[in-house]
Amino acid sequence: MGRKNPPIEYIWKDRRRILGMPLSFTRYRMSEDRLFLVKGFFNMHMDEVLLYRVRDLSLSRTLGQRLFGMGTITVYSSDKTLPELHLKNIRHSLAVKEMLHAQVEEMKMVRRMRLSEVMGDHDLSMRDDNDLDDDSDLDDEMDS
Repeated sequence: MGRKNPPIEYIWKDRRRILGMPLSFTRYRMSEDRLFLVKGFFNMHMDEVLLYRVRDLSLSRTLGQRLFGMGTITVYSSDKTLPELHLKNIRHSLAVKEMLHAQVEEMKMVRRMRLSEVMGDHDLSMRDDNDLDDDSDLDDEMDS
């Protein structure tokens, strides 16, 4: 039989809320290195964004959300399939946004450290953040 993958440990979990109550079948989860969106009950659909690919975060709170202590966090990423991820009606949205920001920065630092081990520190200092996410130029260098 095949080897079983260990379960993912989540740092944070929540559901999309309706009037402040978790009545929806949209779930949000964050592990050490990924952000997950799971939708559905009978037919489930799961998307994920690697945290090191997150470019920016924003928080919006309508009057209704503020009354129920919620907000919407928008995650902008360089992910081709999911450039914008909306975490709607999240409890403690400002604290969650700050936690997400800290985890994104940590994963970017881990990624830079791994790249510097392979490339050497002097090569890494010559590159900008866009180069860390797009390895297509490496293929061109390998061909020459």
